Amino acid sequence: MTIHWCGTGLSAIPGLRRLIEAGHPVAVWNRSVGKARAAVGDLTGDIRGFDMDALGAALAPGDVVVSMLPGDWHVPLAMLCLERGAHFVSSSYISPEMRALDGAARDKGLCLVNEIGLDPGIDHLMAHHLVADYRASAACDAGNDLSFLSYCGGVPKEPNAFRYKFSWSPLGVLKALRSPSRSIRHFTELNVARPWDAISRYDAPLPNPESFEVYPNRDSLPFIAEYRFDPGWKIRDFVRGTLRLNGWAEAWRDVFDEIETLDGPSGDARMREMSEAFWQAHAYAEGEPDRVMLCVDLRAARGGKTVWHKTYVMDAWGDARGTAMARLVSGPVSLAVCSVLAREIPAGVSAAPHDPRLVARYLSEVDRLAQHLQVVDHL
Repeated sequence: MTIHWCGTGLSAIPGLRRLIEAGHPVAVWNRSVGKARAAVGDLTGDIRGFDMDALGAALAPGDVVVSMLPGDWHVPLAMLCLERGAHFVSSSYISPEMRALDGAARDKGLCLVNEIGLDPGIDHLMAHHLVADYRASAACDAGNDLSFLSYCGGVPKEPNAFRYKFSWSPLGVLKALRSPSRSIRHFTELNVARPWDAISRYDAPLPNPESFEVYPNRDSLPFIAEYRFDPGWKIRDFVRGTLRLNGWAEAWRDVFDEIETLDGPSGDARMREMSEAFWQAHAYAEGEPDRVMLCVDLRAARGGKTVWHKTYVMDAWGDARGTAMARLVSGPVSLAVCSVLAREIPAGVSAAPHDPRLVARYLSEVDRLAQHLQVVDHL
């Protein structure tokens, strides 16, 4: 069985190299063969120009296709896998179009695994661990009020005046700033049109505590079921969001003001211009360390008193192994590929696994990839 790894961009390389070094048969597909050869040519000569027809002809039943390409490629690749009897893995969020392939994948006994990168991915694993831990505790009670927070962000290791640097095209970051979010705060659904309207402070329980600016991201509510919350549990807060350095909102004020005015084709063109300018001004220099922070927090209270409270906290930064972002996006992807090959993941469309054995194994690997990983018990 061959692993067909599609895309060798900035966040793909460590996981790809891990699979090749482990001796798995890997075919590397990239639109630029030269860039792929520069990234992994020391390990393999099986590097091919990406083409859907060529990939389809090369696929055999039981193979695994990994998509590290832009998001609009995922569903077409997953559909190709269904046609050819192959499995599929990506780090991206499950779209409605991807979710619609679940029945066909189950019927054919094929795995279409998504949301197994950093965020989404490692955050899911931490959430599964904390929910299982709480459920097994003596404090677990349907009368408790639960608060769940999950904040992740890539930030510069050495803060700059802009309070941010880009590890890939800024266009995705700019588009995300125009996306509404849905979460729960104080037992009430909170709908926010723009992230900067809901910025708050979060104190991360690091060995040397730090505070960050945070805001809700996307639609948090579907993850209540994904994280196996009981339907009868009382949810005070449920927020999945983004973490930024203190001072980010002020540094980006002019960006927010301009994005608010952009609309239609001319607005899209202006965002592309802004993206190119930001890429030139605020990209990481060669060898400059990035930093990735992830905190997943679950607290249970009864009568206003906390009865259970733990936080899974991760801190990682670029080192001789490369960027933290690349390690923590592509590393979990490579773990999922191995689990698919070992038949450890059930057929159908799925996100990061909730099987306790896989959660423990994957988080053990995350511990190796990050400089700091800890479960903080606040009681």
